[in-house]
Amino acid sequence: MEIILKQDIKSLGEKDDIVTVKPGYGRNYLIPQGFGQLATPSAKKVLAENLKQAAFKQDKIKKDAEGIAERLTEVKLTIGAKAGETGKIFGAVNTIMIADALKQQGFDVDRRRITFETEPKFVGEYIANLNLHKEVKVKVPFEVVAE
Repeated sequence: MEIILKQDIKSLGEKDDIVTVKPGYGRNYLIPQGFGQLATPSAKKVLAENLKQAAFKQDKIKKDAEGIAERLTEVKLTIGAKAGETGKIFGAVNTIMIADALKQQGFDVDRRRITFETEPKFVGEYIANLNLHKEVKVKVPFEVVAE
């Protein structure tokens, strides 16, 4: 029996995969639980069209991310933080501060897509990794200065 999966199932496959399972497993578990649907010829055509449209959307998202990444290579940020005489920062420089600094320069990047190579704990220069797309990643240098 062929089933089109509606979500990822660890031992079986990923969403939108067409898998062959035993009839009892498909009829008694996958379909009633909403994990899959019967792979009829019409369902296969609908799946093919949906995958084609999703690929087109993903390609557009990737091109937009590449355009932003190209403009981000020239950006250098300066983040102000309270620091002691030794240069140690009071509190923390976090991804929200980086996202706000990018927004001031005209880049709208979600803070959850920002990570640090090393946590900024002292005044100095650091690098923030921006994951704009699963295939598009950018390194943006930033400097932490004492206020």
